[in-house]
Amino acid sequence: MSPFPRLVLLFLATACAATCGAACASGPREYPSPTPSRPVTSAATPRPPGGSGEPGGAGAVAPDRTRSYRIGAEVRVPHAASGRYAVVGGHAAARPGRGETAIRYLVEVEDGLPFDAEEFAADVHRTLNDPRGWAPFRRVDHGPVRVRVALSSPATTDRECRPLRTGGDLSCWNGRRSVINALRWATGVPQYEGDLAAYREYLISHEVGHGLGHRHASCPGSGRPAPVMAQQSKSLGRCRPNPWPYPERERRDAR
Repeated sequence: MSPFPRLVLLFLATACAATCGAACASGPREYPSPTPSRPVTSAATPRPPGGSGEPGGAGAVAPDRTRSYRIGAEVRVPHAASGRYAVVGGHAAARPGRGETAIRYLVEVEDGLPFDAEEFAADVHRTLNDPRGWAPFRRVDHGPVRVRVALSSPATTDRECRPLRTGGDLSCWNGRRSVINALRWATGVPQYEGDLAAYREYLISHEVGHGLGHRHASCPGSGRPAPVMAQQSKSLGRCRPNPWPYPERERRDAR
């Protein structure tokens, strides 16, 4: 071979080494296999804003029915349950009140969740009829109602809350239901420091508050109680946890 072609080959080899470095020397690189795509359903019709989810978002990913979340030694919350709600039967009277008209509502629980439907309905009713709550509420088991409170698996929550992005973790108001994420109902959030009962009161008060037309609020100042319409499931900011619309009523009623 003449000197000229050898010089060309030497130049090309030097350029390759300078560009690729160790990658050229190590031979072909291996990349992780792409995650298989899953069926995607079309996005739901936009609903009135509300809830703790992030705005926007594409269609929901088909639920993985094999996933579940172990809570303690006995309770396992499935990521996806049946996808069908059952209305909790029976009626519960509104609290004797201050002359306010009682709001009719009903409670639904998704089939396949590891919670007693009657106990959930009793917790909801007690929260809604607390003197620190929004108003007197009368539970019924048929329409017409102003609000439906629905305990839902994470996958059903994601579906019901679209186009809000709840990520299997948050809850929402979807225009007809206060959709309560069963995982959050079971575990609470760290900022409530283990007070699960108080967090559940917040969750009901907040999402039903959206059903009554209330929008999100911000922390008013360091050390003050967070407004119940603040997104406390995400952060308290500099506020203290507060599950009630009118926490001052407790002090006034105690006099």
